[in-house]
Amino acid sequence: MVLVFDLPAGAGKYPCGYTISCAALGDSNYPDTAMRSFGPTDRFAPGSMTDAQYDILIIGGGIVGSAVGLEATRRFPQLRLAVLEKEASVGQHQTGHNSGVIHSGVYYKPGSLKARTCVEGAAAMIAFCREQSIPYEVCGKIIVATTDEEAQRLNGLEERGRANGLEGLRMLRVEELREREPHVAGLAALLVPSTGITDYKMVCEKYAELIRLNGGEVLLRHSVTAIHAENAGFTVETSEGAYTSKYVINCAGLFSDRISQMAGVEPEVRIIPFRGEYYDLIPVRKELVRGLIYPVPDPRFPFLGVHFTRRIHGKVDAGPNAVFAFKREGYGRADFSLSDTLNSLSFPGFWRMAGRYWKSGLDEQYRSVSKAAFVTALQKLVPEIRDADLVPGGSGVRAQAITRAGALVDDFQFAQSKNMLHVYNVPSPAATASLAISRILVNMAASAFGWDQTAKTASPTSGGT
Repeated sequence: MVLVFDLPAGAGKYPCGYTISCAALGDSNYPDTAMRSFGPTDRFAPGSMTDAQYDILIIGGGIVGSAVGLEATRRFPQLRLAVLEKEASVGQHQTGHNSGVIHSGVYYKPGSLKARTCVEGAAAMIAFCREQSIPYEVCGKIIVATTDEEAQRLNGLEERGRANGLEGLRMLRVEELREREPHVAGLAALLVPSTGITDYKMVCEKYAELIRLNGGEVLLRHSVTAIHAENAGFTVETSEGAYTSKYVINCAGLFSDRISQMAGVEPEVRIIPFRGEYYDLIPVRKELVRGLIYPVPDPRFPFLGVHFTRRIHGKVDAGPNAVFAFKREGYGRADFSLSDTLNSLSFPGFWRMAGRYWKSGLDEQYRSVSKAAFVTALQKLVPEIRDADLVPGGSGVRAQAITRAGALVDDFQFAQSKNMLHVYNVPSPAATASLAISRILVNMAASAFGWDQTAKTASPTSGGT
């Protein structure tokens, strides 16, 4: 006799608590007998059927989620942990589409989370790359003022950088600027020698490798579809099955607000996607840029403006701009999602922000569709750049948190609900600061959820994928 259980599609492999011995083949009463013995809902209720049980589930395998997983497995090896990542490999979105710069912390308000974690995180990132044989270079960068007003703001950046503990900052005279970057035009420049470059996709992959070596799991192609809060924690449904966990850390980046909503938590911010587009310098013109060349940023925005970056693997790119994306993972101009667009446009804060910055937004949109306008913006820094020197490069989408009042959230933003942490706003320099951010988040969780006490005894959970 064969018993067939018709499970829902994508339900995965469910553990079974009973064994049915069918000694009398052909006995048509066996299914009824089994149900009378075990009860119709015993171990067969959909909410109770999960693939594995964990102490900690981290949603999102970008560089922040992976760093948190690494820190947690290092400090609490007795707690069973898994990272749920919807893609086929970690670091596919913001992590894999950024500039690869190890930021120094010169831009950020003293005392802010960005300032504290960036300075600490940059040192930790360089040490990590060195220890793990990941390519990196501390090449320094220059921030160039092209107007008198920018030159005044440049002095303020120097003061801010010194307040944040940066060493070696130095204002360059015009002749010193030309000696360092012969093709750059500017009235003044600030040298930031501690800035570096690396490959954050490689860093994220190494984090995932170390999580596994520490006894944790990284479950790929696991897209979270629902979260059910329960007395003892959560049941997290994914495209590959359901999992239970005492605690959940939401590091879902572009979808962090939606993950919170799945868990019954309404965030105070909305994630609005902004696409940044790059051009690459053709190989024969790469000599126009020796290192990292940045403009003085506009203090009204959390974006750094179009700049030149020499990447760790040799190419030089220019950009990015910052334009509204009609899809949360919309890397191309034609990418469109009706639900994502309506989600942005239905949020009151979007329109308040747009009303405040509509002119700058139109300028950015124009540079997106006009290569000539993009080139003109780059020529402020490197006048010799020509249209023919640039070919379309990559793009990235920034998860920018916006308040209902229309404010662009500038600092990192974390929140806590019952047995859950939410990481809402971790744009640049989050990759640089990922190790420092992970320490803060794991400290928050350990304090709020009593992990230090829990780790003194072996984890009671069991099961496997």
